[in-house]
Amino acid sequence: MLDNYTIADNFSLISKLMDIQGDNSFKAKSFASAAFTVEKLPIQLQVTPPEEIAKIKGIGDSISKAIQEMLQTGKFAALEAYLQKTPPGILEMMKIKGLGPKKIATIWKELEAESLGELLYACNENRLTLLKGFGQKTQDAVKQSIEFYFSNQGRYLYAQAEALALSLEKEFSQLLAPAAVSLTGQFRRNENIIDEIEFVAALPIPLLEEKLSALPTLTAPANTGEAIVWQHEQHIRIKIYPASAEDFNKVLFTTTASVSFLEHFKASLDLNSIPANATEEAIFTQAGMDYIEPCLRNGGLAIDLAKKKQLPVLITHKDIKGIIHSHSTWSDGEHTLLQMATTAKEQGFEYLVISDHSRSAFYANGLSIERIQAQHAEIDALNKQLAPFRIFKSVEADILNDGSLDYPDEILASFDLVIASVHSNLKMSEEKAMARLLKAIENPYTTILGHMTGRLLLSRNGYPVNHQQIIDACATHNVVIEINAHPRRLDIDWEWIPYALEKNVLLSIDPDAHSTDGFHDIYYGTLAARKGGLTAAHNLSSFSAAELETFISKKKK
Repeated sequence: MLDNYTIADNFSLISKLMDIQGDNSFKAKSFASAAFTVEKLPIQLQVTPPEEIAKIKGIGDSISKAIQEMLQTGKFAALEAYLQKTPPGILEMMKIKGLGPKKIATIWKELEAESLGELLYACNENRLTLLKGFGQKTQDAVKQSIEFYFSNQGRYLYAQAEALALSLEKEFSQLLAPAAVSLTGQFRRNENIIDEIEFVAALPIPLLEEKLSALPTLTAPANTGEAIVWQHEQHIRIKIYPASAEDFNKVLFTTTASVSFLEHFKASLDLNSIPANATEEAIFTQAGMDYIEPCLRNGGLAIDLAKKKQLPVLITHKDIKGIIHSHSTWSDGEHTLLQMATTAKEQGFEYLVISDHSRSAFYANGLSIERIQAQHAEIDALNKQLAPFRIFKSVEADILNDGSLDYPDEILASFDLVIASVHSNLKMSEEKAMARLLKAIENPYTTILGHMTGRLLLSRNGYPVNHQQIIDACATHNVVIEINAHPRRLDIDWEWIPYALEKNVLLSIDPDAHSTDGFHDIYYGTLAARKGGLTAAHNLSSFSAAELETFISKKKK
């Protein structure tokens, strides 16, 4: 049977859910009051006669009936009904310090955010400050609370794990010297999601245990036979594979590779035939193929190309010539247009494509037609001031429910580039999503298809799409596909880059920057793009300002 605390928790939860849903405030208060009363009772309700429960001060007939239902069935039908119509992510928001039911209701209704990941993304885009009742301090506090919550989940974005992985590699190298140490596994392959940080060390397991037990950040070592696994204080697993000095590179090679890559590789070389002290380069040479970068060691495609001596020269973040897709204080950005442009120029970029939100994105202070004209006037003035640096006029136009873009043609024609993206009504069937996206791709003013699936890694699955069909349509209509470089998006997924390249579709690594700090996300977008074999020649943001201008003029003909 249920104890008083559980009954009180049920009343408290239904009260909050009713407030979030905007239902009967009087009844919600009644449940909240009952929760307080039940929790403070000196005796357990399960041993109180039913007729006595209704007589308790603060508990009337309807609350008494709800208590009887819980005591007799273990269930509370009214609460279960609310739980069914409340997204799980909304329930998770209730765990975040500083977010009460009223604030959660505002976030849900006005931002359409239904998960903590979406809410964190909204904080990063400076959107909470645009809502009534939310200021900068509240946004900062919510962001900090969500990041703390996520840090306890055990899975990390690459960008979240990066600093820890690199610092541990340095720490282990010093502690285990002169033994060789290297990162391996998921991190070395630059996977989007990191489940554990893996290392190879040229020491046997007993010595690893002895030396690393001195580190207070590592606890609960477990010997799996092939490796030793620790729990780090930041709640991520640390796995270390032992190796002899002679076999260090062989172990590094085998642990870097995905299972699929290793299976394909074994068809070309028996791993037992690898000689002692062989470098990774020598291992590939022995297999009759060119050296394959760690980021490409996921499947068989790179092996086939390496055998034919046709591996691409992979793009690097230094190949990016300009910032495409960025937001300013004209919509939901943190910095002014001048600040965004000046910082881009100072960092050595040739141009900035400013693409603030369109008018339907009311939650992001989207641009009305009148404000577009004012922004364009500012851009013209800044281009004279900052030359030869160039600001290109763009907009991130919402793809509306019927697939049309957010402005009439004459307004769309006033931009140099149009990035078309879905931001609302994300719960779509594949049929609905495809109809919406394909119509937007067919629009002659669409230059770039933004974050194709709308996914937020570890937070929100994208809406279902037929990637192949979308890529084919972009090839037909000369539309560029964005690789949104925000570490929580990385959308289009790198696995579809080879097909896009096969269809000669241009991609564009874009930071979707909402502040000058956001420019750094290009680095993570480039890491993801390299996994798909992208070259600088096939990346729009690697075009010089002059090349981009030529591309735009051809697109507009």
